[in-house]
Amino acid sequence: MYVAIGSENPVKVNAVERVVPDARATAVAVDSGVPEQPRGRPETVEGARNRAQAARAATDADYGVGIEGGVAEHDDPGGMWLIMWAAVTDGPETHLGAGPSICLPAPVADRLGDGAELGPVLNDELGRDELGRREGAIGVYTAGRVDRTDALESAVAGAFGPFLR
Repeated sequence: MYVAIGSENPVKVNAVERVVPDARATAVAVDSGVPEQPRGRPETVEGARNRAQAARAATDADYGVGIEGGVAEHDDPGGMWLIMWAAVTDGPETHLGAGPSICLPAPVADRLGDGAELGPVLNDELGRDELGRREGAIGVYTAGRVDRTDALESAVAGAFGPFLR
C-alpha cells in the first residue's frame, strides 16, 4: 500500500504511519484550500478533504490522507473548541474521521474570536515555538495525557477504517 500524506508536518506523518505501519508513505506539501486557521466543522473538513485529494493527485499513491485542525464555537456546551478531522481517499471514495475535541481556555478563545490563529496564540501564551509540530494544544491542555500525534491518529484511523476492513 502506498499512502500520500498531504502535509510535511512530522506529527501528521507519524499519526498516519501509526495507523498504516506497513504502508509506504510520502509526505507532500499541499495547499489546504482553506484559511490558515479553519473555523467550524465544514471548513476544517474541507481542508482535510482538499489535502487528501491533492496529495493523491500529486503522486501515484493508492490513498491520499489529509489532516486538518481547526476551531469551532459551540453553544451547548459553550466555548471555543479545538477540533481535528482527517480524510482518506482512494479517488472514487473519501471517508472522514474526527479526533478528540477540547474546550479552549477563555483567554485563548477570546483571541481566536478576535481573528487570531491558534498556533501563534498558544506560542505567545505559553512562551513556546512550533507547538503544532510537537504535542499540540491537546497535549498542553491534557497535561500530556494525549498528545497531538495520539489525537490525530484517532482521526486518521476513523477515516482509514472503511478502507481497511
